[in-house]
Amino acid sequence: MMDIALLVAIGVLAGIISGMGIGGGTILIPALTIFFGQSQHAAQNINLIYFIPTAILAVFMHSKNNLIEKQVLPKIILGGILGAVAGSIAAINLRPDILKQVFAIFLLVAGVVEFFKKERKY
Repeated sequence: MMDIALLVAIGVLAGIISGMGIGGGTILIPALTIFFGQSQHAAQNINLIYFIPTAILAVFMHSKNNLIEKQVLPKIILGGILGAVAGSIAAINLRPDILKQVFAIFLLVAGVVEFFKKERKY
């Protein structure tokens, strides 16, 4: 029962982060590997499936509030598809320990960049 409560709590926290556009995987993947002993590959695959409904809801909410610049979408979608294919091929071919290190470095770099980023004034 405690596992279900923890999974729901992790899902809610990851959903909040996803809704903000940050990416729920920053919460979900480490939580699945640390608390539930999932391999890095399994956690990332779970995250990909988790991403589909949360992304759809986030896009709906942001679109409803006119927060999406539609002229940017075709180019960013194309780049995202190409990046997803390349990233999937790389992830499949990396050993789990290397994949975990790559993900950790990504999180560290993203955190440092965000920490030192100056707020833009629009």
